[in-house]
Amino acid sequence: MILYHGSNVEVKTPRIIPSKRLLDFGTGFYLTSDYGQAKRWAERTAARRETGAPVISAFCVEKEKIWELNTLTFDSADAAWLKYVSMNRTDRSAADSYDIVIGPVANDQAIRTVNNYLKGYFSEEIAIQLLLPQKLKDQYAFKTELALTALEFKEARYL
Repeated sequence: MILYHGSNVEVKTPRIIPSKRLLDFGTGFYLTSDYGQAKRWAERTAARRETGAPVISAFCVEKEKIWELNTLTFDSADAAWLKYVSMNRTDRSAADSYDIVIGPVANDQAIRTVNNYLKGYFSEEIAIQLLLPQKLKDQYAFKTELALTALEFKEARYL
């Protein structure tokens, strides 16, 4: 399986770098199976950091290796996903024991729903009703050094 990482720099050797931003699945090295999603990440990262150029680093990973690790999977933006994302987006010290977390990525519309849920404007039921019809792309958060060993760098594509 090929996964893509969008950034403002080429990444041949992934690292887990604590972020100042509160991310959906917490600290980790984030990838997606959707090239278009990686392209959006690369463009946004380069613009936000005001340095480098948008680049997509492609990695190969054997699916079997993912399932040999402690992996949490969300098939949709359901109540469990909402609670997990909410925990990570409100508590910088939130921690779990997962090597990899896989699930939908909160796009601009979804993150507005999550933020409104966190502020108490939406109940969990309303938030789920708003999230489920969305066609959210996937994201893979490789959260441990062990997880990173499953990735094999293939190429970098500058945009």
